[in-house]
Amino acid sequence: MHSGRRFGARYADGRLSRPPRSRSLQNGLPRSPLLRIAALLDPPFPHHRDSRSNHNHYTTSRAAACGRGHIHRFLHHARGSDFDRPGLVPRANLNIGIGHTFKFLHKDPIGDELTFTYTYENAGSHGFFHTNFGSHTEALGIMKNFNLPKTKVVTGYTWIQAGLTSFTGNAHVENRFYDGEALGLAIHFNDHNGIWIQESYNKIPTVPWYTTTGIGYTWSW
Repeated sequence: MHSGRRFGARYADGRLSRPPRSRSLQNGLPRSPLLRIAALLDPPFPHHRDSRSNHNHYTTSRAAACGRGHIHRFLHHARGSDFDRPGLVPRANLNIGIGHTFKFLHKDPIGDELTFTYTYENAGSHGFFHTNFGSHTEALGIMKNFNLPKTKVVTGYTWIQAGLTSFTGNAHVENRFYDGEALGLAIHFNDHNGIWIQESYNKIPTVPWYTTTGIGYTWSW
């Protein structure tokens, strides 16, 4: 039977025995040149743990950057009703458009989202959805979003648009300059889906001014 003390065995006075420090591992590296090179080429385990930690930090930061406040593009489709002035004559107003957020415009007081929209409106004297007379508008716009107090689900926005309106149904197509200003609320279901509710003022030369109340769906990515 081996008479030497086992590693970890205790002395008679209760002290725990410890093996002598290996001279080949002084200063944390082996004395053999080949083993030293192998140790330097194969980093210790804590280095790998730090790499995973940095990767997780990057992933978290990237996910946070994709939040609602950093949306870059959106597509919307809105349906509403025009109320022509004077009077309250309802007319169909169908709108589809796309927008893009530009970071260099974030501090612009007018807006930081540039939009392009197409709008169809019933320009007839009767009916709601469609008559032989139509109004087709292509417009460029700029939108400014702002937060509301005590909520992150609902935000407000202003929207200024200018473009060209074409009246159809007559012997010749009539083109007119279009101007519109809107104030609305955006209700966010999540980072990608939401609805808009807005009231807009519209003016076209030779046509009485009119307002539009609309509600629409928006997809952002």
